[in-house]
Amino acid sequence: MILERIEELLKEVSSMTASNAEEIEKLRLHYLGKKGEITALMADFRNVATDQKKTVGMKINELKQMTIERINSLKESSAADESSADDLDLTRSPYPVRLGTRHPLTIVKNEIIDIFSRMGFTLAEGPEVDDDLHVFTKLNFAADHPARDMQDTFFVETNPNDVAKNVILRSHTSNDQVHYMETHEPPIRVICPGRVYRNEAISARAPCFFHQVEGLYVDKNVSFTDLKQVLLTFAREMFGADTKIRLRPSYFPFTEPSAEMDVSCTICGGKGCSLCKGEGWLEILGCGMVDPNVLEACGIDSKVYSGYAFGMGVERITNLKYRVSDLRMFSENDTRFLEEFTAAN
Repeated sequence: MILERIEELLKEVSSMTASNAEEIEKLRLHYLGKKGEITALMADFRNVATDQKKTVGMKINELKQMTIERINSLKESSAADESSADDLDLTRSPYPVRLGTRHPLTIVKNEIIDIFSRMGFTLAEGPEVDDDLHVFTKLNFAADHPARDMQDTFFVETNPNDVAKNVILRSHTSNDQVHYMETHEPPIRVICPGRVYRNEAISARAPCFFHQVEGLYVDKNVSFTDLKQVLLTFAREMFGADTKIRLRPSYFPFTEPSAEMDVSCTICGGKGCSLCKGEGWLEILGCGMVDPNVLEACGIDSKVYSGYAFGMGVERITNLKYRVSDLRMFSENDTRFLEEFTAAN
């Protein structure tokens, strides 16, 4: 059924036309928008039989690429039609406007989303301004946990009578997972990208805001082995087929057991260099099995269901791919910096 739908869309895309920029934008949203046809196909991908996933995944990618190329072609044609002498604006500056390119964080974030989408994860997004209940309390943070302090979290509004009602800027995208678990029944398989905020001194290595992508899978009989296989697949898709991973025991309030994941150095291949400080490994994310207390707080029976979660910083992954020395460059909007990533688009 999904293959038939893809074939129908391929025919539609190959023959679609538009006479102006407004019609082109409507076509783009219809096929590529968050609620578009291709996004819906990616959401249905989770229901595809295992033996058909490779074929269906290739067809979806073919459809997406064809749609992007067709829309770009329509834009070029429309621009050429509108550039006649009668429409020339003589009040404009004679100098061309310098443009950058797609932001490196956007490039990497989209690549991360694409990898997990092909593994059956759907997109879930939530509020950047949220309450303590969803950012900390339901994620099993202790009442005196340091993350709740003023020096770590940006507070928008405080409620001395009920800490859970404090309004804050989220310090991780895990609040998206809480909102999703409250409103959806298992099985749940989502990724949550977004911007987060930490009350830290701004430096070349530590901005006060950055971007995360977190993942959550809740179902019956989910194991740590499932988590390891998903993360291994991600690492090899992102950094190359020869990439190795290792998991080190760690602690997070919302997962038990918890681990931090390293990948073999992308420069030296694990032999040791200045980037990995001679160790051959680079830390990229934290992960673990969802704590039963978190499941219960979100209305999910922990005796029936289990799950895993993971989270990574987009800036961290971007640095490993492009080796940007100063994190502040990501938010300065310097087109000279952005132009360096033209080939990555």
